[in-house]
Amino acid sequence: MAQFTLYAAPGACSRVPLMSLEEAGADYDLELIRFMKGEHKRPDYLAMHPAGKVPLLVTPEGPLTQNVAIARYLGQVFPKLLPQANGAYEAEKITADLAFCADTLHPIVTRMRMPMFMVEGPEAQASVKAKAMEAMQPLAKVVNDRLANGPWWYGETWSILDAYIYWIWFRISGCGFPVEDCPAWAAHAEAMQARPAVQRALAKDAALQERLEADGLVPKKA
Repeated sequence: MAQFTLYAAPGACSRVPLMSLEEAGADYDLELIRFMKGEHKRPDYLAMHPAGKVPLLVTPEGPLTQNVAIARYLGQVFPKLLPQANGAYEAEKITADLAFCADTLHPIVTRMRMPMFMVEGPEAQASVKAKAMEAMQPLAKVVNDRLANGPWWYGETWSILDAYIYWIWFRISGCGFPVEDCPAWAAHAEAMQARPAVQRALAKDAALQERLEADGLVPKKA
């Protein structure tokens, strides 16, 4: 039996712990949650994740939700995944960086990519997306400036922060956001794609997508 089980959906922010587990060389199983079939609303799933979302990491101690908490946990189990803090202040600076991704960037990305979840009607949805794109621009500069000192978020040391920043890049690319204004972030994405662990994680994520397509739950990608 694997040490961990990660419940995930293709393209979702569950890619962050998926990449992290691959980087750690962890022993884990990957379970697909089919939102289209309501699997996130099953009583057994809600008992572990009351919000009915992904990711959900089942650990030997029990289920764990929220990317910030999962990242902090994995950083303790696998110390190479996060910097080792010297004292409480440095530790919470790392938490703040993770929260910047989860609580600041991530909600804006959702409004950029899925405004239909926020409001009804094409005009209202276009307005939500436009405001989100505007809100992302100064924050993208913050990320780009930080990565300009890279190659990684913490300089020479790869961490889970890089997985989260890379997922956000994936989400903002291809939706009209001016990514050409973020050359350091683009270089970071290329460096991420070259990592074997990231390649393995993306292959597993793609396999989840193929399972949804085989089940007829989503159209096949061209």
